[in-house]
Amino acid sequence: MPKDLLLFDTPGPTNTAQTLAAAVARAEELGLRYLVVASTTGDTAEALRREVGERDMQVVCVSYHAEFRGGDEVMPRERRVELREQGIEVVIGSHALSGVERAIYNKFGTIGPVELMAHCLRCFGQGIKVAVEVAVMAADSAAAPTSEDIVAIGGSGKGADAAVVIRAAHQNNFFDLRVREIIAMVRG
Repeated sequence: MPKDLLLFDTPGPTNTAQTLAAAVARAEELGLRYLVVASTTGDTAEALRREVGERDMQVVCVSYHAEFRGGDEVMPRERRVELREQGIEVVIGSHALSGVERAIYNKFGTIGPVELMAHCLRCFGQGIKVAVEVAVMAADSAAAPTSEDIVAIGGSGKGADAAVVIRAAHQNNFFDLRVREIIAMVRG
């Protein structure tokens, strides 16, 4: 039986600790093995790793793609090594809900269907959109399965303020994806 939904009045990093605790607790209740988290610097992924503790759960950190914020390297190589030494899988790849369509927008000022999908998901909040997106990115990189439910955690800029139980899908099967529960989100 689903637990109560954790709702925040405002987005942002002040919600991170509660979101991560709720996500780990729900993963444990459901026997889920994978927690995928959006984390640009790795700090939120480290906080999640600490929250997981000795539980038999895999933490997957999904960062921005290279050049998202300028430059070829979004997360320094040394930082990625540091996270991997803590048992955190690190994924850096094209954003599932923008990718090449962002180039079309930047060049021609128009959006395509993938960007429309992203905007629709933002109706549930930026953090929910990010959680869905990182689940797909983790699945595409073989860092998280599509054959079982996982927990995906996103945020609205910094930190974490949204978490879902999701059956991820690869980009080419995106509409097979299922958000099975919302654990935490920002009120719209």
